[in-house]
Amino acid sequence: MRLVQRGDHAAFDALVLRHMRRGFSIAFRILGQREDAEDLVQDALLAALEAIDGFQPGKPFGPWFYRIVVNRAYNARKTRALRSTEEIPAAAAASSPSPEQSAVRADLRRRLAKAMESLSERQRLIVRLFELEGFTGAEIAEILKIRPGTVRWDLHRARRILRDSLGEEHG
Repeated sequence: MRLVQRGDHAAFDALVLRHMRRGFSIAFRILGQREDAEDLVQDALLAALEAIDGFQPGKPFGPWFYRIVVNRAYNARKTRALRSTEEIPAAAAASSPSPEQSAVRADLRRRLAKAMESLSERQRLIVRLFELEGFTGAEIAEILKIRPGTVRWDLHRARRILRDSLGEEHG
């Protein structure tokens, strides 16, 4: 980090390579659109570079950068309409799962999405970061600037709500 703060572009490139993929994953989970997430991560990297002098030496770069991504993603979601996508025509040929499997998966996805909507925004983000992105509770606490115990509690409550909403066969 000291090299980056002194203007070493190669050191900053190394940080970017190390943290860009997770930053994209976080942005994508919040925004739901690949293109928006890619744009946001690039903006967040530029913002991190511009604010690098304010970075506290000795602290890990990752959580600081991920917090920038989270804040910008929430702001982008509030202020910008996301691009819409076209549905695949019903006449398009299916390549793999049977219609029955597709129907079961679609029903489960619909039920899961509805169950996730019943969670608070913070609980949804914690579930996504923990279950889908593989962040630890401590990493999530650092990213969201909350206590690790709060992360554990929110994750516990979110899982209980999801289990109750989906029923025991999917718990």
